[in-house]
Amino acid sequence: MKPKSNSNNNNNNSGSNGYSSESSSGTNSNSPSPPASPPKPRLTPSLSQCRRRLRSKTHSFVRRENLGSGLNFRRNLRYLLVLPLLYISGLFMCVGPFSGLLGYASVPGSVYRSHENFRRLWDDIRFDNASALELSSVWKYKRRLKVQKPCPNLMARNHFSLYRTSMIESPGSSGYLIVDANGGLNQQRSAICNAVAVAGLLNAILVIPQFELNSVWNDPSQFGDIYDEDHFIDNLKGYVNVVRELPEALMDKYDHNMSNIPNLRVQAWAPVNYYLEVVHPILKDQGVIRIAPFANRLAMHVPPHIQLLRCVANYKALKFSLPISTLAEKLVNRMIEKSSRSGGKYVSVHLRFEQDMVAFSCCVYDGGQAEKFEMDSFREKGWKGKFKRRGLVILPALNRVEGKCPLTPVEVGLMLRGMGFDNNTSIYLASGKIYQAEKHLAPLLKMFPLLYTKESLAAPDELAPFEGYSSRLAALDYTVSLFSEVFVTTQGGNFPHFLMGHRRFLFYGHAKTIKPDKRKLVVLLQDMGISWKAFKDEMRVMLAENDRKGMMVPRVKKFNRKTSIYTYPLPEYRDCSLVGQCVGSPVLITPEVPCSTMGFWFYPKMQMLFCLQCGFSFNIIAGSRTDFTLALLRGKFCRISSTVS
Repeated sequence: MKPKSNSNNNNNNSGSNGYSSESSSGTNSNSPSPPASPPKPRLTPSLSQCRRRLRSKTHSFVRRENLGSGLNFRRNLRYLLVLPLLYISGLFMCVGPFSGLLGYASVPGSVYRSHENFRRLWDDIRFDNASALELSSVWKYKRRLKVQKPCPNLMARNHFSLYRTSMIESPGSSGYLIVDANGGLNQQRSAICNAVAVAGLLNAILVIPQFELNSVWNDPSQFGDIYDEDHFIDNLKGYVNVVRELPEALMDKYDHNMSNIPNLRVQAWAPVNYYLEVVHPILKDQGVIRIAPFANRLAMHVPPHIQLLRCVANYKALKFSLPISTLAEKLVNRMIEKSSRSGGKYVSVHLRFEQDMVAFSCCVYDGGQAEKFEMDSFREKGWKGKFKRRGLVILPALNRVEGKCPLTPVEVGLMLRGMGFDNNTSIYLASGKIYQAEKHLAPLLKMFPLLYTKESLAAPDELAPFEGYSSRLAALDYTVSLFSEVFVTTQGGNFPHFLMGHRRFLFYGHAKTIKPDKRKLVVLLQDMGISWKAFKDEMRVMLAENDRKGMMVPRVKKFNRKTSIYTYPLPEYRDCSLVGQCVGSPVLITPEVPCSTMGFWFYPKMQMLFCLQCGFSFNIIAGSRTDFTLALLRGKFCRISSTVS
């Protein structure tokens, strides 16, 4: 039987099997193509073949993964670019200049209408027959402090001598510390307290801090013009040595010019270990260091015995100079006399409605085009094009909605009358020169005729030595506000933060402060249909909330690096002598495995650990061994090889 021809199959197979036939090469030979090779038996692959296959699969998988991640990245990048544009366009349409053109209603609270609402509600306010709020019963909450026997002051000083011998190798001082305090009155106060703490930490001799001339405050006052130098030096003895100037030998070395001393740039919010590992060796080597500027150059979370130095400096060592304290005491007594209708108690208001503050906030009030032109001119004069930078978008309506606009006098008056303070309440206005004072103060005077300032309480000749010195004038406001029954802060800043903490310190833990919820307030004050009763109800709730928050102290684990000890002086720091036997001399615990961190401070009496590297503290009594182990595992402490029993 004749076999069937399979030439086509052979030709097809030749290409598929990798053979090249003569016909395919272009010759006219009629010889048949060679038969296909028989299939090789499948054998177990060798190790090298497995590796090659694995590499090829891995490479293809990586290529697919890279392709997928690239596509995802490009997709996410598209969203990242589009979403901000949508957000900004939405802001422009909702609260920007195009909202009126597009027909959108303004966001509640974005338009200033407080002056209109005052005129509408004035008759209801004037004839309100509800019982007035008694200043003696404003605050319902009272802090219950633990009664703790104060330690002798000698023990506190012995405590620091033990610290120096255990922490610093040499028994004498490490050198001299010079700092330049910048900013206004209370920013300088923060720098002074931090300088005392750093000097104690490094066992350095502190030179009386110098004050930089600030372009905004423009006050050439130095330390001795504002604070009592002798009182400062005497009250820090045993804690930190303070001198007025460098020794003659060092002054000769630097040609009697402090600015010739090399300036050490320290990172903001520097932790304890930074000062011990970086700054201290330089101090030992050079004998003197200068840090300028010094604002916010020490972390808020430091060991308790260093935190104590801030307390001692702020509440014991810093005392206003004799000219300031003498006049301030007179102003306080005069405010008490003027407040006879309310039992000698008065309300102080820190009103930040000066021209520079209004201009810097970029907020719009009721002055129209004339106000806009005036504010634009002032911003250009004061900040030289800062507000005209390319890409900078200013949305006054958004600033107002977010509570960033300074409260006007009429808004403060409406809030206080709504809370229940009547026209027999005496008010002290702590402020600079009010923007368009005659216009803006008139409604506040209608609501509170017993309104006083340092200018109205003091005679012209009494204030004459203080004119032109903004920090000295601010010190007068600070003292009068400190002893008020109610303190109202309207815009934030160092002044209210220090004052709130100082009042907590004086009033057994209660701040006695009204800090308005401005986001809520602007919405209520724009509502032209709100009744006086409804507004009063909202204000009473706001007052109760301020009362509740006034006695709260954030838990230690909730403190961040910027949570200020000056705003929240913890109860154990109320008596600045609570150290020594009460706290217990700290024991330095070092890791078994060497690391850059010096270790932990362990406070026996407080049963507390403090990590020098990360600033995390742990109360051994309050927490269990499991909690402590978890804190180690989560990296809150520097890792050590053994736990504390």
